[in-house]
Amino acid sequence: MGEQEKNLKIGKINLDLTHYPGEDLYCDGDIEDVLLDIARNYSDVEYPRIIEEKNQWEILYHLSIQRENIIEWLPLDQRSKVLEVGAGCGAITGALSAKAGSVTCVDLSKKRSMINAYRHMDQDNIHIMVGNFTDVEPDLPNDFDYILLIGVFEYGQAYIQTEQPYDRFLEILKKHLKSDGHIVIAIENRMGIKYLAGCKDDHLGTWFSGVEGYPDGGVVRTFTKPELEDILKRCDVEEYSFYYPYPDYKFMTALYSDDYLPKIGELSDNMRNFDRDRMLLFDEKRAFDSLVKDKEFPYFSNSFLVVTGPALETKYVKYSNDRQRQFQIKTEISLENRMGYHTGSESQLESLKSFVVRKYPMLPDSFDHIRSMKKAYLELRERYKGSEFKINRCHLVETEDQKRDGRSSEEILNGEAKARNLRPYVELEFLNGRTLAELMDECLESGDQDGFDRLFSRYLEFISYRADYPAADFDCIFSNILITVKDGSQPYDPVDNGVWNLIDYEWTFGKQLDPKEQAFRAVYCYILEDKKRDRLNLDGILNLLDLTDGDAEEFRARELDFQRYVTGNHRSMKELRDLLRHDAHDVKALLNRQQVLKTRGLVQIYESFGDIFKAETSYYMDDPRVIEYEENDYTRRIRIRIERGMVRLRIDPALSCCIVNVKKVLWKEQEIPLIIGPGQLVSSNGTKAEQGNVFVFTDQDPLFVFEIDRMRAEYPGSGEEEELEFEWDMTLMPDEMAAGFIPAPKPKRRFHF
Repeated sequence: MGEQEKNLKIGKINLDLTHYPGEDLYCDGDIEDVLLDIARNYSDVEYPRIIEEKNQWEILYHLSIQRENIIEWLPLDQRSKVLEVGAGCGAITGALSAKAGSVTCVDLSKKRSMINAYRHMDQDNIHIMVGNFTDVEPDLPNDFDYILLIGVFEYGQAYIQTEQPYDRFLEILKKHLKSDGHIVIAIENRMGIKYLAGCKDDHLGTWFSGVEGYPDGGVVRTFTKPELEDILKRCDVEEYSFYYPYPDYKFMTALYSDDYLPKIGELSDNMRNFDRDRMLLFDEKRAFDSLVKDKEFPYFSNSFLVVTGPALETKYVKYSNDRQRQFQIKTEISLENRMGYHTGSESQLESLKSFVVRKYPMLPDSFDHIRSMKKAYLELRERYKGSEFKINRCHLVETEDQKRDGRSSEEILNGEAKARNLRPYVELEFLNGRTLAELMDECLESGDQDGFDRLFSRYLEFISYRADYPAADFDCIFSNILITVKDGSQPYDPVDNGVWNLIDYEWTFGKQLDPKEQAFRAVYCYILEDKKRDRLNLDGILNLLDLTDGDAEEFRARELDFQRYVTGNHRSMKELRDLLRHDAHDVKALLNRQQVLKTRGLVQIYESFGDIFKAETSYYMDDPRVIEYEENDYTRRIRIRIERGMVRLRIDPALSCCIVNVKKVLWKEQEIPLIIGPGQLVSSNGTKAEQGNVFVFTDQDPLFVFEIDRMRAEYPGSGEEEELEFEWDMTLMPDEMAAGFIPAPKPKRRFHF
């Protein structure tokens, strides 16, 4: 391969083809041509529109900005040297390039590497090496600060042909790392809740493959937390941290750690079947709540993010970048060393580990939104002065460079300012407590309506305080109120001696807001977040607030307007999932429906020996008196032994509204002419169609009555044994459909005098 053939220049990016085998050994098909066309001809600000228009899983997966969240929080700066193994189409390359000094990408596919290059062609710190990792690896330097494997480690045995490929893969990577560097591995947990609940395996497209330990083989392997820890220990990795991306690492919105685990009620966004249909075996939110309560969440997290090396300060991140650009922010909780006083025999200054909460803008467009939070804090603090409702302290951190007139936000993020990561942020007080939503849930679950009412009344009291003041938090919902314990308060009661803190007031507006609307929205959001809250008496809440149905409709309309304002009319991930038309099959509902259908499809038999038909002496098709019963698709066939003295026999073909087509009646193996109606050998309570023997039953008690005495007389047959065989086709009908067959009552005749 000549020198020109070994390198391909796209914009400022060089593709090193030295180790390219001449063909792409991994390809997703024609969709890669579509992605290449998008990367060549559109800027990344147009990707959200394209994702919605194309409505394809691959477009969403490769182009969504939420793909970057998994690594955006890493503390990279202009001194950081990064290796990205398996860079693919560059879903995270741009985020790395924006923060790091240099990014080296390795990928097997030339076409995918070209997509990556076109997406980031204006970046001068990206170098892409195309080829199998084992071929490229000897040419890599040994001084990387970060080595990233995002969705790559599970393919280890495809790269490394040894007895323990994952161990060997990690050992190779370690050689290229600085002594205090970090290897970052994002990978699915084969025992993740979503896979147990019915999501298919991401790589094989099969149900429960990872859960069952990959019984059918294959080159892909994902791991449990203990299995990953075993690999790390065998490779002498002594320092490492586990993080837990939620809902998963692909479209992460929150990142937890062993130092900051989720709380009950937080994990409610669990419908993650963007690429395939899934089953829904149980309610994942309730399962997560149970695991969180029992401190088992780390084992069942859907994904893991493993970071080797010295522990990082960040312990929790939440991203709000599914909004329009001016509102895209992230929230970080870090464990930092801070100076504090220790009170003992003598006071001394010492370093204390403590949590700190910060909110950052994700884009220059959202700088002003971050700044507005300090203003909101001051306004709300003034409004609630004199009350017991506390506003979480907020401190705006902003450098002189950022305040200086004449410099745009984009200029601030360039050059040396970018290297120092200059951007405004707010710092909030970290509080330990329980959310009002969590306390309300406990009341609902225990049936403590009085307790719920006390909490809600206290909430109303707070939001009604100085309601005429021109400042109100539109998002003053129950999950944004944290209740802490007053020092020395025992026994603890959240209403009488709890401290109520508003911890998130991002959507504060400088105007009055009707407390009734605030309260309605809080209840509305509370119910939408969890189906188990449907038991809440909403009518009682509306009555308490003195709201009419018209008020409720008006408030719902305003809520929709607010959501459009925040998202800029971009579709949410849930809406995108719905557009992709991948179903979630609720297995419990299907089984219940099957059971209902099975019950509705039961055949019930009544006998008369001269008396009336009685339900208590009836039986079903599994009774010994039924000689034979067959059911095949729509067709049913039953053969019944007729006892001496029986006068009439009644067969109910179902316990439901239905349509029945009678196919034949055999008496003592003789076929009887199919004339069904009053005065005939067979009668029915169904409505007969104009042709054939099709009957429509619009109630749940369809029946056919057989005149056994008359059959004996008219068709004596031979032999002593008497049997009746009845065969019919049947379709069950929902009650609503059956109602459509009932003729409307005739209008009453009017008499004129």
